[in-house]
Amino acid sequence: MIPKQNITENKPKLIKKIMFILCWILVLFVSQVEVIENNVPGCSHVEPQIWYRAISDEEFVLQCALPDRDATHIYNSLLKQHRVKWFWHQKDKEPLRAIKQSSNPILQGDALWFKPVTDNASGVYICVIREKIPCLKIILDVQTKKEAKCLSYDANMLYLLAGNGNSISCPGTKCYSHTNKADVKWYKDGYQIKSRKSRQSLKLKHNEIYLNPTYDEDAGIYMCDYTLYDNTTKWIVRRAVTVEVFAKNTIHPPNFLYPNGAVILEAELGKPLQLECRVQFGFERLSLMRVTWKRNNKENITELLNQETRVYPKGLKGHTLLHIVKLKKVTERDLRSNFTCFAENSVGNATAVIRLKTKQKVFLLYILCTAISALFAFFLCTAFIYHHWIEIVLMYRSYLVHNETTGDGKEFDAFVSYAKLDFSESDSTLISEEKFALELLPDMLENKYGYKLCILERDILPGGAYTDEVVTAIKQSRRAIIILSPAYVSGPSIFELQAAVNCALEDKTIKLVLIKFQTFQEPETLPPVVKKALRILPVVTWKSSISATPNKKFWKYMHYHMPVKTTKMLGNCSLKGFFQRLFSLVYR
Repeated sequence: MIPKQNITENKPKLIKKIMFILCWILVLFVSQVEVIENNVPGCSHVEPQIWYRAISDEEFVLQCALPDRDATHIYNSLLKQHRVKWFWHQKDKEPLRAIKQSSNPILQGDALWFKPVTDNASGVYICVIREKIPCLKIILDVQTKKEAKCLSYDANMLYLLAGNGNSISCPGTKCYSHTNKADVKWYKDGYQIKSRKSRQSLKLKHNEIYLNPTYDEDAGIYMCDYTLYDNTTKWIVRRAVTVEVFAKNTIHPPNFLYPNGAVILEAELGKPLQLECRVQFGFERLSLMRVTWKRNNKENITELLNQETRVYPKGLKGHTLLHIVKLKKVTERDLRSNFTCFAENSVGNATAVIRLKTKQKVFLLYILCTAISALFAFFLCTAFIYHHWIEIVLMYRSYLVHNETTGDGKEFDAFVSYAKLDFSESDSTLISEEKFALELLPDMLENKYGYKLCILERDILPGGAYTDEVVTAIKQSRRAIIILSPAYVSGPSIFELQAAVNCALEDKTIKLVLIKFQTFQEPETLPPVVKKALRILPVVTWKSSISATPNKKFWKYMHYHMPVKTTKMLGNCSLKGFFQRLFSLVYR
């Protein structure tokens, strides 16, 4: 029998052992869960599809895509990162590990950016893009320059002088001398570099980039790809070249943009004041530029002026500095002082002076009256333009705007679509839809305003299929006028509106004008494209009447939505006529 005292003494040790065993079980469980989570279904038996070779301590990008001869980029930053998953292991027997967002490598779009790539990054990479790539296995072999026998070939860092002719070589094309290599492909900012007419100064020759001259925007990180065959394996070698563009150091001292020489400013006693000094510095690789304010051309250590500097870089053209001194309250001493802006660089220095004088008082009443008068005139003009906006636009189009219809190949100005009703269905006390479409609309738009309408029954010879005739007529028209009514939206004529919407989506020159001839309720069976068109397209409302006289505003809006056709000759006479009609509106 075990003594009770021994059990009590060994109890803490027993608890520790139990806790230790539980922790190991938990670790094994978590590691097993991680392996299960990181396992990619369907990838275990997939053979590698791409082999990349990189040189350590260089930037490198690995895209989740099969290499394409016509590919124009090596990464797609627009692809959302949550759709791409990356996994990695160094050896096939090791469990896959998911690659998470970190400082190196960086997940960007559909690619991994190594900044830089190290020799321990070699291994097998697997990427999956949701609904696009189920499994892509990539081999990455990172070598040192010594292993690749590339110690003395080309540079990864180039400093090019702006304005001169320069060339960029792909590092390592002379390495692996025992293997055959294909032509080099160049990329900058992820996009392939090609010779183009818009950039005559850039040429690709003998696998090198020739720049003559070199510009500031040529700086950046270039990637070059070439393939080599090592035994039976096709390797894609990707190297990086960092290019910096610099200019010759300036030979000029600082140049003052403001103040230029000596300037006198008005100041008010007791009020805060800000003095500005804007200086232009030329380009210097090691810049020694300095700007400071001095009172009476002296730097008084006991008096520290409140100063601040803002720098506006201009690339290889140098910098512009805005240096400011802030006076909390203007004093009599400030009015008696000269404020000197002192600027210097490695070439020399320059100065400019600002003097202060008492600000003259102005007549407050005069300023107030001027402001009120200007505000009143502004509101008056705004009200006039708002009230007569349509007339002003129509006059402007009639006199001063060139004909919109010339040279577009269209036969008609507008296609007219309406519901075809029996005589018994129309209300004899009001204008029917058919009479409106066949008589009233042509009478106003054709006879008065000179437009050419397309009315299917009148202008299209019968014989073809109805749908084909409608689509052809709409495509030959600049506008499609739709006369809406209960009979139209619930009848077969709704096809013509749907066809007009589809044609307008294909041809941006075709615009739709909806006429609300009668109030109607939208049927649930309307196509979605028609419902959307009824919500967003301009609608002109026709007020029911037995004549056109009460609808002057209606015809102005119809004229406004129709194509621009100049009815007056351009020149001084047209300008004079425009202002004469404009003044007639004012004094009407």
